[in-house]
Amino acid sequence: MASRSIVVTGGFGALGRAVAGAFVEQGHHVSRVDFAPEAPDENLGGQDYPGVDLSDSAACEKVVADICATVGGMDVLVNIAGGFAWETLDDGSLDTWHRMFTMNVVTAATMSKASLTALRESDAGRIISIGAGGALKADAGLGAYAASKSGVHRLTEALAAELAGTTVTANAILPSIIDTPANRSDMPDADTSNWVKPEAIADVIVFLASSAARSISGALIPVSRGG
Repeated sequence: MASRSIVVTGGFGALGRAVAGAFVEQGHHVSRVDFAPEAPDENLGGQDYPGVDLSDSAACEKVVADICATVGGMDVLVNIAGGFAWETLDDGSLDTWHRMFTMNVVTAATMSKASLTALRESDAGRIISIGAGGALKADAGLGAYAASKSGVHRLTEALAAELAGTTVTANAILPSIIDTPANRSDMPDADTSNWVKPEAIADVIVFLASSAARSISGALIPVSRGG
Protein backbone atom coordinates (compact mmCIF):
# COMPACT_ATOMS: atom_id res chain seq x y z
CA MET A 1 0.00 0.00 0.00
CA ALA A 2 1.03 3.60 -0.53
CA SER A 3 2.23 5.51 2.52
CA ARG A 4 -0.65 6.35 4.84
CA SER A 5 -1.10 8.54 7.90
CA ILE A 6 -1.26 6.39 11.05
CA VAL A 7 -2.05 7.72 14.53
CA VAL A 8 -1.20 5.58 17.56
CA THR A 9 -2.38 6.66 21.01
CA GLY A 10 -0.41 5.28 23.94
CA GLY A 11 2.38 5.34 21.40
CA PHE A 12 5.20 5.56 23.93
CA GLY A 13 4.38 2.27 25.69
CA ALA A 14 5.65 -1.22 24.82
CA LEU A 15 2.66 -2.11 22.64
CA GLY A 16 2.39 1.35 21.13
CA ARG A 17 6.04 1.34 20.07
CA ALA A 18 5.69 -2.14 18.54
CA VAL A 19 2.62 -1.08 16.55
CA ALA A 20 4.21 2.18 15.44
CA GLY A 21 7.37 0.33 14.39
CA ALA A 22 5.40 -2.20 12.35
CA PHE A 23 3.74 0.58 10.37
CA VAL A 24 7.02 2.45 9.91
CA GLU A 25 8.60 -0.71 8.51
CA GLN A 26 5.91 -0.73 5.83
CA GLY A 27 6.70 2.84 4.88
CA HIS A 28 3.80 4.60 6.59
CA HIS A 29 3.93 7.92 8.43
CA VAL A 30 3.22 7.43 12.14
CA SER A 31 2.12 10.03 14.68
CA ARG A 32 2.49 8.79 18.25
CA VAL A 33 0.31 10.46 20.90
CA ASP A 34 0.82 9.86 24.61
CA PHE A 35 0.15 11.29 28.06
CA ALA A 36 3.82 10.79 29.00
CA PRO A 37 5.90 14.00 28.98
CA GLU A 38 8.51 12.74 26.50
CA ALA A 39 9.06 9.96 23.98
CA PRO A 40 11.35 7.10 25.07
CA ASP A 41 12.87 6.66 21.60
CA GLU A 42 12.95 8.12 18.11
CA ASN A 43 9.96 7.91 15.78
CA LEU A 44 11.69 7.61 12.43
CA GLY A 45 10.05 9.73 9.77
CA GLY A 46 7.09 10.52 12.01
CA GLN A 47 6.13 12.91 14.76
CA ASP A 48 5.36 12.63 18.46
CA TYR A 49 2.82 14.39 20.63
CA PRO A 50 3.76 14.04 24.33
CA GLY A 51 1.79 15.27 27.32
CA VAL A 52 -1.64 14.91 25.70
CA ASP A 53 -4.69 14.29 27.91
CA LEU A 54 -6.65 11.98 25.63
CA SER A 55 -9.78 12.35 27.74
CA ASP A 56 -9.88 16.06 26.85
CA SER A 57 -11.85 16.86 23.69
CA ALA A 58 -10.01 20.10 22.93
CA ALA A 59 -6.61 18.42 23.31
CA CYS A 60 -7.58 15.60 20.94
CA GLU A 61 -9.04 17.98 18.38
CA LYS A 62 -5.84 20.04 18.46
CA VAL A 63 -3.66 16.97 17.87
CA VAL A 64 -5.82 15.74 14.99
CA ALA A 65 -5.83 19.20 13.39
CA ASP A 66 -2.03 19.42 13.63
CA ILE A 67 -1.55 15.94 12.17
CA CYS A 68 -3.86 16.69 9.25
CA ALA A 69 -2.15 20.03 8.59
CA THR A 70 1.31 18.44 8.75
CA VAL A 71 0.71 15.18 6.90
CA GLY A 72 -2.30 16.09 4.79
CA GLY A 73 -4.82 13.81 6.45
CA MET A 74 -5.42 10.80 8.63
CA ASP A 75 -6.13 7.22 7.56
CA VAL A 76 -5.80 4.99 10.62
CA LEU A 77 -6.42 5.56 14.33
CA VAL A 78 -5.10 2.93 16.74
CA ASN A 79 -6.48 3.41 20.25
CA ILE A 80 -3.93 1.80 22.56
CA ALA A 81 -3.89 4.30 25.43
CA GLY A 82 -5.35 2.82 28.59
CA GLY A 83 -4.64 1.39 31.99
CA PHE A 84 -5.02 -1.61 34.28
CA ALA A 85 -5.97 -2.11 37.90
CA TRP A 86 -6.52 -5.19 40.05
CA GLU A 87 -8.74 -4.40 42.99
CA THR A 88 -11.72 -6.09 44.62
CA LEU A 89 -14.85 -4.05 45.09
CA ASP A 90 -14.95 -4.83 48.80
CA ASP A 91 -11.40 -3.70 49.56
CA GLY A 92 -11.00 -1.14 46.81
CA SER A 93 -12.16 2.36 45.97
CA LEU A 94 -14.88 3.49 43.59
CA ASP A 95 -12.32 5.99 42.34
CA THR A 96 -10.69 3.05 40.55
CA TRP A 97 -13.86 2.52 38.53
CA HIS A 98 -13.88 6.15 37.46
CA ARG A 99 -10.16 6.00 36.62
CA MET A 100 -10.48 2.83 34.54
CA PHE A 101 -13.48 4.20 32.67
CA THR A 102 -11.62 7.42 31.87
CA MET A 103 -8.36 5.72 30.88
CA ASN A 104 -9.88 2.97 28.74
CA VAL A 105 -13.27 4.09 27.41
CA VAL A 106 -13.21 7.88 27.46
CA THR A 107 -9.79 8.17 25.81
CA ALA A 108 -10.88 5.89 22.95
CA ALA A 109 -14.21 7.65 22.51
CA THR A 110 -12.73 11.15 22.69
CA MET A 111 -9.94 10.49 20.20
CA SER A 112 -12.26 8.57 17.87
CA LYS A 113 -14.77 11.41 17.85
CA ALA A 114 -12.04 13.97 17.15
CA SER A 115 -10.81 11.85 14.23
CA LEU A 116 -14.09 10.96 12.50
CA THR A 117 -14.15 13.81 10.00
CA ALA A 118 -10.57 13.18 8.88
CA LEU A 119 -11.10 9.41 8.71
CA ARG A 120 -14.22 9.79 6.58
CA GLU A 121 -12.14 11.78 4.09
CA SER A 122 -9.72 8.84 3.74
CA ASP A 123 -10.36 6.30 1.01
CA ALA A 124 -9.95 3.55 3.64
CA GLY A 125 -10.31 4.91 7.15
CA ARG A 126 -9.71 2.59 10.09
CA ILE A 127 -10.36 2.71 13.84
CA ILE A 128 -8.65 -0.11 15.72
CA SER A 129 -8.93 -0.27 19.51
CA ILE A 130 -7.45 -2.45 22.22
CA GLY A 131 -10.07 -4.30 24.23
CA ALA A 132 -9.31 -7.27 26.45
CA GLY A 133 -9.93 -10.99 26.47
CA GLY A 134 -10.35 -10.66 30.22
CA ALA A 135 -13.37 -8.41 29.68
CA LEU A 136 -15.43 -11.24 28.20
CA LYS A 137 -15.79 -12.80 31.66
CA ALA A 138 -14.44 -10.88 34.62
CA ASP A 139 -12.51 -12.60 37.40
CA ALA A 140 -12.21 -11.45 41.01
CA GLY A 141 -10.39 -8.13 41.25
CA LEU A 142 -10.95 -7.30 37.59
CA GLY A 143 -14.36 -5.70 37.85
CA ALA A 144 -13.36 -2.12 37.10
CA TYR A 145 -10.86 -3.06 34.40
CA ALA A 146 -13.14 -5.59 32.69
CA ALA A 147 -16.13 -3.25 32.79
CA SER A 148 -14.12 -0.46 31.18
CA LYS A 149 -12.68 -2.70 28.48
CA SER A 150 -16.15 -4.07 27.82
CA GLY A 151 -17.05 -0.45 27.18
CA VAL A 152 -14.35 -0.37 24.48
CA HIS A 153 -15.98 -3.45 22.91
CA ARG A 154 -19.41 -1.79 22.87
CA LEU A 155 -17.92 1.45 21.53
CA THR A 156 -16.36 -0.53 18.68
CA GLU A 157 -19.63 -2.25 17.79
CA ALA A 158 -21.56 1.02 17.93
CA LEU A 159 -18.99 2.82 15.77
CA ALA A 160 -19.06 0.04 13.17
CA ALA A 161 -22.83 0.39 12.89
CA GLU A 162 -22.63 4.18 12.85
CA LEU A 163 -20.01 4.13 10.09
CA ALA A 164 -21.73 1.54 7.90
CA GLY A 165 -21.91 2.87 4.36
CA THR A 166 -18.72 4.91 4.75
CA THR A 167 -15.13 3.99 3.95
CA VAL A 168 -14.33 3.68 7.67
CA THR A 169 -14.24 0.42 9.61
CA ALA A 170 -14.03 -0.07 13.38
CA ASN A 171 -12.61 -3.17 15.05
CA ALA A 172 -11.05 -4.17 18.36
CA ILE A 173 -8.26 -6.51 19.38
CA LEU A 174 -8.85 -8.59 22.51
CA PRO A 175 -5.43 -9.72 23.77
CA SER A 176 -4.73 -11.96 26.71
CA ILE A 177 -1.72 -11.07 28.88
CA ILE A 178 0.77 -9.08 26.82
CA ASP A 179 4.46 -9.88 27.21
CA THR A 180 5.77 -6.50 28.31
CA PRO A 181 8.54 -5.55 30.75
CA ALA A 182 5.93 -4.09 33.10
CA ASN A 183 3.88 -7.31 33.19
CA ARG A 184 7.00 -9.42 33.74
CA SER A 185 7.98 -7.15 36.61
CA ASP A 186 4.50 -7.33 38.16
CA MET A 187 4.30 -11.14 37.78
CA PRO A 188 7.89 -12.39 38.18
CA ASP A 189 6.89 -16.00 38.89
CA ALA A 190 4.36 -16.37 36.09
CA ASP A 191 4.65 -18.78 33.16
CA THR A 192 5.11 -16.40 30.25
CA SER A 193 5.11 -19.03 27.50
CA ASN A 194 1.54 -18.22 26.46
CA TRP A 195 1.79 -14.46 26.84
CA VAL A 196 1.19 -12.57 23.62
CA LYS A 197 4.10 -10.67 22.11
CA PRO A 198 3.42 -7.01 21.24
CA GLU A 199 4.76 -7.74 17.76
CA ALA A 200 2.06 -10.39 17.24
CA ILE A 201 -0.65 -7.89 18.16
CA ALA A 202 0.98 -5.37 15.83
CA ASP A 203 0.74 -7.86 12.96
CA VAL A 204 -3.03 -8.18 13.46
CA ILE A 205 -3.44 -4.40 13.66
CA VAL A 206 -1.45 -3.86 10.47
CA PHE A 207 -3.69 -6.41 8.74
CA LEU A 208 -6.87 -4.68 9.94
CA ALA A 209 -5.51 -1.40 8.60
CA SER A 210 -4.89 -2.91 5.17
CA SER A 211 -7.19 -3.11 2.15
CA ALA A 212 -7.41 -6.87 2.69
CA ALA A 213 -9.52 -6.17 5.80
CA ARG A 214 -11.90 -3.76 4.07
CA SER A 215 -14.94 -5.99 4.74
CA ILE A 216 -14.24 -6.50 8.45
CA SER A 217 -16.01 -4.08 10.79
CA GLY A 218 -17.46 -4.45 14.25
CA ALA A 219 -15.24 -7.45 14.99
CA LEU A 220 -13.84 -8.26 18.42
CA ILE A 221 -10.78 -10.33 17.58
CA PRO A 222 -9.11 -12.48 20.27
CA VAL A 223 -5.31 -12.53 20.15
CA SER A 224 -4.35 -15.04 22.78
CA ARG A 225 -1.60 -17.39 21.63
CA GLY A 226 1.98 -17.07 22.76
CA GLY A 227 5.06 -18.09 20.87
